[in-house]
Amino acid sequence: MTRPSTAPGRRAVTRRAGLAATAGLALVAGTLGTVAAGTAAPAGDGYLGDLAGLAGLPEPSGELTHEPTGAWFVELTAKPVADGGSRAAAQRQQDRVLAQAEVLGADLDVRYTYDRLWNGFSVSGSEADVTRLAASAEVAAVYPVVTVDAPDPATSEPAMDSALGMTGADVAQSELGFTGDGLKVGVIDSGVDIDHPDLGGSGTPGGTAFPTERVVAGYDFVGDDYNADDTSAAYQPVPHPDDNPDDCLGHGSHVAGIVGADGDSAAGGVRGVAPDVEFGAYRVFGCGGSTTSDIMLAAMERAHADGMDVVNMSIGAGFVTWPEYPTATASDALVDEGVVVVASIGNNGAAGTWSAGAPGVGEKVIGVASFDNTEYDARMFTVTPDGREFGYADAAGAPSAPTSGDLPMSRTGTPASTADACTATGALPDLTGTVALIERGTCSFYEKARNAQQAGAAAVVLYNNVAGAFAPTVAPPTPADPPITIPVVAVPQAEGVELDSRIAAGATTLTWTDETTTVENSTAGLISSFSSYGMASDLTLKPDLGAPGGLIRSTYPLEEDGYAVVSGTSMASPHVAGAVALLLQAHPSLTPAQVRDQLQNTADPADWSLVPGAGYFEPAHRQGAGMLDIDDAILAPVSVSPGKLSLGESSAGPAERTLTLTNDGDAPVTYALSHVDGITTAGAPNNPQFFEGGASVAFSPSSVTVPAGSSVSVEVTVTAPAEPDLGQYGGWVVLTPSEGQPLRVPFAGFAGDYQQLPILTPTGAGLPELGDVTACDRYVGVNCTMGGEFDLLPDGATFSMTEGDYPVVIAHLEHAAQNVSLQLFHAKADGTAGRPYGRLNTVLSEDYVGRSSAAGAFNAYTWDGTRPRGSGTDQRVPVPDGRYVLRLTAAKPLADPADPAHVETWDSPVIVVDRN
Repeated sequence: MTRPSTAPGRRAVTRRAGLAATAGLALVAGTLGTVAAGTAAPAGDGYLGDLAGLAGLPEPSGELTHEPTGAWFVELTAKPVADGGSRAAAQRQQDRVLAQAEVLGADLDVRYTYDRLWNGFSVSGSEADVTRLAASAEVAAVYPVVTVDAPDPATSEPAMDSALGMTGADVAQSELGFTGDGLKVGVIDSGVDIDHPDLGGSGTPGGTAFPTERVVAGYDFVGDDYNADDTSAAYQPVPHPDDNPDDCLGHGSHVAGIVGADGDSAAGGVRGVAPDVEFGAYRVFGCGGSTTSDIMLAAMERAHADGMDVVNMSIGAGFVTWPEYPTATASDALVDEGVVVVASIGNNGAAGTWSAGAPGVGEKVIGVASFDNTEYDARMFTVTPDGREFGYADAAGAPSAPTSGDLPMSRTGTPASTADACTATGALPDLTGTVALIERGTCSFYEKARNAQQAGAAAVVLYNNVAGAFAPTVAPPTPADPPITIPVVAVPQAEGVELDSRIAAGATTLTWTDETTTVENSTAGLISSFSSYGMASDLTLKPDLGAPGGLIRSTYPLEEDGYAVVSGTSMASPHVAGAVALLLQAHPSLTPAQVRDQLQNTADPADWSLVPGAGYFEPAHRQGAGMLDIDDAILAPVSVSPGKLSLGESSAGPAERTLTLTNDGDAPVTYALSHVDGITTAGAPNNPQFFEGGASVAFSPSSVTVPAGSSVSVEVTVTAPAEPDLGQYGGWVVLTPSEGQPLRVPFAGFAGDYQQLPILTPTGAGLPELGDVTACDRYVGVNCTMGGEFDLLPDGATFSMTEGDYPVVIAHLEHAAQNVSLQLFHAKADGTAGRPYGRLNTVLSEDYVGRSSAAGAFNAYTWDGTRPRGSGTDQRVPVPDGRYVLRLTAAKPLADPADPAHVETWDSPVIVVDRN
């Protein structure tokens, strides 16, 4: 490969480990990173502020990062068994396509095959090889397989009892008598500790044989040593499955405990939402690290075969907002088979709107948001002069706080400062031998802790700069960074401000203790700061509803103390899965669609978490119907279908929908119809702006009586707010009876012309650009998985078109795209695109692409020097040496491909192909 060594415009773009460019699939538990304080803007014109200001998030760094995937789903055209196809036909088609791949010279390794819920297979291989196969008439689509990261638990201990009280599960158990008896809940996760006494085990590690009385089915797809994280020293991507899904990671046991632990809470045990359910445990994680979404799909097929009634997946492919992604479509197939599927919506709230993930965005899936718990038990220290108790959480990545000892306190700033202990603010004062009080904001937790440690601090107390508790991590950002060797703990904002005032008033001493204290959560009942925003890319309202997920105590492997606390939508999803079991026990004839409708009808919308108490409601496209209210769902005599209204784009005019009210009770019920608005969002997805809602809703009729045993329909017409343009709006239709609980139906839509949202938005680095990849061992996913850099190149870059020497188009996707493709053109003398290279000049095409996850994230699209030709086995041929231009084309979501206004294009600099 020949290039000028000092070519103008050439610059390097670092590729970091992870999954920001395409989709990051994670066990969606965890914590937020650094934030900075902010306040609301004046609301006179309806504008209320932006995410960075109101949530205290940092400005985007502008650093370009690319996180590739590791394999591919190949979807075939024949129907799977669940959709009326035959297993034999699906398998014959798979054999034909794989034989065709060999003829085409596509070097692909098959990982998993599927035929029950989804027809196709997953493969490892280069993008070039997969592109060759994608040209087959029997290939419906190709999607990246994404990795799934495992979280670390927090260390505070909220009582599960308070979470049950928030959803009415305590009432459903104690007063209504429902416990989930007779229902099977499949948990696709890290397995279940089969020895745990709260989950039906013997209470002795290794003392219980599988299957057990509670864990009646399951499978280990991976083995203990499996780890798909190729940045980890423990990287071991080869699964070694076995029949025992015992959990050595913890997350799955935690999720299962929320669903249905039956421990004695008075004795320190955990009682879950549905304590009499049976479990199916489908283990897709080893004892640490990551897994992949194709293993998830294999587990879904096994759960279907095992006859699960409910399947919970506390897993989300962040920014994969298309319901066409394989884990979402397979989930929909499960629902069609009568299984209620519940999935977490994702933990990417700090990344802004359009950040929800598959499978939670599946059309028929119940996608679940997270609300903060009411209270939690935490370890505590005391402070002079009065021995005031302060509950705290240990920061991950630092030594645990001691259980005794006294230390003087110091501080590095004040609550009014915005960059406590950040390197950019200069050297810290001498903190030798003290506990340094540091406010959250501007720079990372690690940077703050590291600077305090270097200044001599013996410990650090971090405090929040927005209301509520948080659980930070101070783990080194890279293996080369030194670890934090002093204890680091975190307290809520109010406690931090009080500690600051005590230090300002005079000498203050902190005393570590081995005791705990109960902390009232100031953000109780509000959406969790990490919970992702919808909608889905097809403008379906997501999430569907929410449940407690912030600071939840549940079961954990006995080898890891038996109990732990984890925060995330991972914890919210099993609350809903357990509630589904209660509802199905009470009403066994309900279909999965009716289950979701009834849960949405009776959920309770919450205040806007960024400005609580001001009369605003959290966006409908972030909380869905609101907080789960299971006892009301069980008792409600009337249901409303559909349980949500997805209104599409307002450029088509007011949205007209029909609601059907069905009364299964023994008395007529009269409802008055009204609506309330949620907050509207618009602007850049990674830093959205917030506006007062302003939709108008008309009803015909405006009140309705539903006779006992009958159904009545109501026409609803929703007109989008005039401002802002190009934003997500929503609210709730409210049906208020003369007595009893109201019913609600959430609605959401897009204000304006959806196809006007930009996709190929230039970044600070000037993307899109032409690049190459250096120092990469192989190409998989959207680009190489090994270390290296993308070099951005000028006109005339020459490529030999051998493995490792291909041109790459690098692009930031501001919003999701229905399709992203590369077309090949002859280069004219002036360097612009000339004639298309042949009739079949599309050399790469990817459907249903999510937005880039951050302002500096990008996707990379590789051309291997071939083009399609004909429809026979010789489907791709190398192009002759010469000068070419690649045109990157992004089709807008829900676009008309024939409308030029619905696509965006960018032409590359001249590419010289020289194979000599």
